Amino acid sequence: MTAPSMDVELWVRRFHPGPAWGPRLVCFPHAGGSAVAFHPTSKALSPVAEVLSLQYPGRQDRLGEPCLDSIAELADAIVAVLAPKLDRPLVFLGHSMGAVLAFEVAVRLERRGVVLRRLFASGRRAPSRVRDESIHLGTDAELVAEVQRLSGTDESLLTDPAVLSIVLPALRADYRAVETYRHDGGARLRCPVTVLTGDRDPRVSLDEASAWVDHTTADCDVKVFAGGHFFLNDHPAQINDLLAAELSRPAG
Repeated sequence: MTAPSMDVELWVRRFHPGPAWGPRLVCFPHAGGSAVAFHPTSKALSPVAEVLSLQYPGRQDRLGEPCLDSIAELADAIVAVLAPKLDRPLVFLGHSMGAVLAFEVAVRLERRGVVLRRLFASGRRAPSRVRDESIHLGTDAELVAEVQRLSGTDESLLTDPAVLSIVLPALRADYRAVETYRHDGGARLRCPVTVLTGDRDPRVSLDEASAWVDHTTADCDVKVFAGGHFFLNDHPAQINDLLAAELSRPAG
């Protein structure tokens, strides 16, 4: 199998036209997720920003491409494909694995002199907080059971053998990427960080969420929502209002 394509149109999706001014919101999906997860976000926020959602290789219309199973490889590729999109202020929103990936992309962009307006890190403990996790090494049944426990995927998809055979490779690769990720201990962002977390998330404690403060030299605040790992699905209006307030804020 050949290397994943570096075609910007394959990596970066724009579901709705946005204004020809102001910031861009770049959305990073969770493990096993795809760009369409942020379609509702794009619809709600397109009046105030150009909303872009990332499509990782190995899923949906990129099924024929090999998955990337390390955060570093994904981050390097995304920095490359975002190069034409750096002409406006950037806000990142990443959920779960996407939060770690958004952080690493932001670190790489800062090395090039590009500082985000804000990083929204959702549903993920701080990069320096490590748990001993090896779900990616388990059986298909164990991997599916973990996804079911987090309640973020349509149950009918997880019980259809034909669908599972298609989605499991990308899901396993994503889990391998995030479970083997280790923060290098040195990089701290210069942009503010807003942490979004669920009060019943089995994957993130409040202490682990609050530790994002150690990864920026700017402000860091934590917003706690009722819900589990996919609390985003339960509070779309509140979260969209939070994002819109940042995206509508005058520059400077």
